[in-house]
Amino acid sequence: MFNSMTRRRFLENSSLIAVASACGTAFAQSVPRSSFGAQSTAEEVTAGLDLSGKTAVVTGCNSGIGYETMRVLALRGAHVIGTARSVEKGREAADSVTGRVTPVVLELTDFESIVACADEIQAMDVPIDMLVLNAGMLLTELRQVSGLEMQFVVNHLGHFIFGNRLMSRVTDAPEGRVVVVGSIAHMGAPEGGIQFDNLGGEGWGRQSYGHSKLANGLYSLELSRRLAGTRATSNCVHPGGVRTNILRNTGFSGARLNKSPEQGAATQCYVATHPSLTGVTGQYFADCNLAEQGDHQKDEAMAARLWEISEELTRDYLL
Repeated sequence: MFNSMTRRRFLENSSLIAVASACGTAFAQSVPRSSFGAQSTAEEVTAGLDLSGKTAVVTGCNSGIGYETMRVLALRGAHVIGTARSVEKGREAADSVTGRVTPVVLELTDFESIVACADEIQAMDVPIDMLVLNAGMLLTELRQVSGLEMQFVVNHLGHFIFGNRLMSRVTDAPEGRVVVVGSIAHMGAPEGGIQFDNLGGEGWGRQSYGHSKLANGLYSLELSRRLAGTRATSNCVHPGGVRTNILRNTGFSGARLNKSPEQGAATQCYVATHPSLTGVTGQYFADCNLAEQGDHQKDEAMAARLWEISEELTRDYLL
């Protein structure tokens, strides 16, 4: 899978993972506290940075915090490859920002679309310095894709495939960073955490979004283990309560949400770019600093099992 590591070594690198787990690498790191906070914007946390020559991939670039992330990274000089669900939405978003942006089509409910999008990016033959897995959906009623709960498919499995197919480009970069957009909602997952025996979502109710966000956090944690021995890192972020169109399927107005997209994009831009976080991996951030997280999201055994189940569910679409 990687230029310097075969796919087998990446997926089954048990010795390195065991060493990282035994040493508590992800949780023993010294992570500097930033001066930024809940009201900071993406422009503020990247002020003074020159990202010229770097490449970023951002999913869900046509609206909300994905759009703002794309806009700010391009403003700072990065070449941003931004995904949208249609050519038209992607092109409109790309044309509205300053800097170099390449739109690509990605439909996270369609695994063939994910493969095609990742292959298109692979064909560009450039290292990926920042992979921001941002796109997502929020539902209040049960929907399924091929018998699986839809938010689990879109928010987790789709990005699992996408990340797998692009990880060799991330490890090609001098300091590749994967940023997984999770949520504090992971604390509201169903009792017991990931529902391995019922991934169809029956009975989850409104805990289904929290379930998918817990999956995001566990994916990031396990990925950090599997990247041991490379220069790449993986971290998860909570953007905060942001006023975006993610609420379009819920009937909620979002009046209680206290962050603008400019503020909501700050933490993922900070974690993707700030020099102070060089080498930091396996962590969870909110408001541009380390944050408290639920016990399930720190469960390394659950993270490893989720990875194995995700592989089984998507095996035909992995490299």
